[in-house]
Amino acid sequence: MPGTYNILIMGASYGSLLASKMLFGGHHIHLVCLPAEADLINAEGFRVRLPVRGRKEPVELDSRKLPGKVTAGGAGGVRPADYDLIGLAMQEPQYRSPGVRELLDAVARSRVPCMSIMNMPPLPYVKRIPGLDYDALKPAYTDPSVWDNFDPGAITLCSPDPQAIRPPDEKVNVLLVTLPTNFKVARFDSDKSTAILRQLQQDIDAVRYDVPEGKIELPVHLRVHDSIFVPLAKWAMLLAGNYRCVTKDGMRTAQEAVWSDLDTSRSVYNFVFDLCVKLGAKPDDLVPFEKYAAAAQSLTRPASAARALQNGAPFIERADKLVQLIARQKGLSYPAIDAQVALVDARLEANRKKAAAA
Repeated sequence: MPGTYNILIMGASYGSLLASKMLFGGHHIHLVCLPAEADLINAEGFRVRLPVRGRKEPVELDSRKLPGKVTAGGAGGVRPADYDLIGLAMQEPQYRSPGVRELLDAVARSRVPCMSIMNMPPLPYVKRIPGLDYDALKPAYTDPSVWDNFDPGAITLCSPDPQAIRPPDEKVNVLLVTLPTNFKVARFDSDKSTAILRQLQQDIDAVRYDVPEGKIELPVHLRVHDSIFVPLAKWAMLLAGNYRCVTKDGMRTAQEAVWSDLDTSRSVYNFVFDLCVKLGAKPDDLVPFEKYAAAAQSLTRPASAARALQNGAPFIERADKLVQLIARQKGLSYPAIDAQVALVDARLEANRKKAAAA
């Protein structure tokens, strides 16, 4: 097929959602994941279940029946230079783990255009935002040194707005989409690299899927934006919702986090919104609180950060701390955010002590 790409995606859980959409364009995708996942994907492909408006049952995409080809394997022996685009779909603490760390460094040195779909923006992407002291932001990262060799111009951020889970009673190659919104990606510095993103956007927009009642359009598109600030719209959502799922001794759903005290949720959200505008975003680049709050009604599970903390994780993505540190550089702070960051710090500290004692 003309214009097909080789795409490497590090992380098969959330990564399979974007991969399922890209496969419609006939592209070849290689997923880097754990051995058990890789064996299952190579044997049976993966499934993505998408809710479609007006249909009672979700549509199930089977990667084996899509035009592109998917393979999977571990982090060893991957040559980043063999790919046209690389996606980062693991959570930020995972990039320091043995094997993954070395592959990420090889990705950085290859200068192959790299698109992150992490909640935590990679440090080299943050360097595309002018006027910050980047060294002072390093404490928000599990191990900031893993990002040292990236050229900021060769990395972009794709806002992971669609929400998806792995159903606990299913095999690990099944993904259930719970909020089918769009991926919003900022352009690369280079027109040539950005053209890849625009081609993928077109491929995904063109998809019409066969169901018994005819051909239908599927949700979850890729939207390419010229503004580097568009993916930062996720920050306000993370701080008003995701991190507020973390409570002193447990967790709550994102819906409860947002709706149990709507005034605090709104004030946290608008503080982060205004901070992004101070950094250079236009209000139109971002998402108004009302739209987010409406979407949060359907978020009936605790966010992944809260679930990880509850399961004893010693490290999680700290977008909350990143936003707090950026705000401080602008002479700003917000008590509800400071309290939430301190709470997450305390929960992580307790988890680390417990792990050290075990």
